[in-house]
Amino acid sequence: MGLTTVRTLFCVIFCLQLIACSQSNYAPVADRYRSPSPVTKGVHVVTKGDTMYSIAWRYHRNYKQLARSNGIRSPYSIYPGQRIRLDVKAVTKKQKTTTLSKKKTQQNKKRYKKPKTKTKLVQEKVANQRHKIVNIGWTWPASGSVITKFSKWGDVSKGIDLAGSRGAPVYAAASGKVVYSGQGLVGYGNLIIIKHNDTYLSAYAHNHRLLVKEGDYAKAGRKIAEIGSTGASRNKLHFEIRRNGKPVNPLSYLPKR
Repeated sequence: MGLTTVRTLFCVIFCLQLIACSQSNYAPVADRYRSPSPVTKGVHVVTKGDTMYSIAWRYHRNYKQLARSNGIRSPYSIYPGQRIRLDVKAVTKKQKTTTLSKKKTQQNKKRYKKPKTKTKLVQEKVANQRHKIVNIGWTWPASGSVITKFSKWGDVSKGIDLAGSRGAPVYAAASGKVVYSGQGLVGYGNLIIIKHNDTYLSAYAHNHRLLVKEGDYAKAGRKIAEIGSTGASRNKLHFEIRRNGKPVNPLSYLPKR
């Protein structure tokens, strides 16, 4: 066989492999050689099932910042066909500090008016304490062993994968409100996103069956889904924690086994 024929045959095989990959519906959550970073260009057109939380999750954005930049207020209601702008510059630390300082000053003016009685003083202090961030008690979302760890480099993984058989229970890792339950995010399969407070969200992907719907409140330890392989090559639970829209290592938050 001549050299030219060998080269031609190699090119044909390579092209066929590219076509096969482009037609595959499987898109793993782990992106090779690409560290996850916020998408700040383009427009997202809302489709049925989208929520502000799932859109922010898709583009690695803080849901509050994304909503605010599009003029959408809490409870962040959106509708199919709505255009969500992504090309908004990230708030700098200086801008954020200035904004927070102004907000804190305004809050202090409202909260710390000179009380008329001692009882009022106690009430004001208690009211102020409610605004402090309460620590979240994280628990393991499944009993299986860790088969993939969080990684920002190389074979990037935005969370951890836990082994499990199809139908095994998936639990809420902490108490919070279900803000997404569906299969609209490519690579996640049947997905649940829970909002724990204004800072933390958690996600549970590749489920066989979803047992909670958007708007439900899930206490820590509640069974919310069953392990499956939707959007994945095997049965497993992909678990993520996001802090202000950015993926963080779940093993830094979950208790040691």
